[in-house]
Amino acid sequence: MLEVLTGTGLAASAGLNAYIPLLLMGALARFTSVIDLPGGWQWLGNDWVLGILAVLLVVEVVADKVPVVDHVNDLVQTVVRPTAGGLAFGAGSASETVTVSDPDSFFADGGQWLPVVVGVLIALGVHLLKSAARPVINATTAGVGAPVASTVEDATSVVMSLVAIVLPVLVLVFLVAFACYLPWFLRRRADRRRERQAAREAGFRV
Repeated sequence: MLEVLTGTGLAASAGLNAYIPLLLMGALARFTSVIDLPGGWQWLGNDWVLGILAVLLVVEVVADKVPVVDHVNDLVQTVVRPTAGGLAFGAGSASETVTVSDPDSFFADGGQWLPVVVGVLIALGVHLLKSAARPVINATTAGVGAPVASTVEDATSVVMSLVAIVLPVLVLVFLVAFACYLPWFLRRRADRRRERQAAREAGFRV
């Protein structure tokens, strides 16, 4: 079960930032013994792959902190983040870590693509929530909140990735927080939609 939490945390992290979990997994596998990637995923620890991921991460970090540009970036990332989430879940759930010694047992009967598909869906869900929240933050803060929100998301992605690898049981804390945040955000968005509709109707009456 711990490998599922590892994969879930890494995939959710990819929904916030596509490159952080992949880069962390590759770097930790390359330079430490914290995680041991299985045969089919050892390419993540290749020096060229790590370099490319680092460059893409810098581009993503900068683009996501600029109002308007962050919206365009989110559109592009609609494909990238779920793909990264699938890779992160697939690699993470099949890896040996300091807390997972038998990672293949849970998905043994589901085929090698099942964890990838699960990771795609998890990352897509987180990405859609992030993409929906950002315009609200930009509108309510005149764009000032974009870099703050992006920094918080990046930090959360880093922490969640590390927790997923080192102490995956704590991923449950993130899942509970997400489950509590989602209904609040949906209500907040619905309220803002009603306020805009009321403002438009008031304008027409005037």
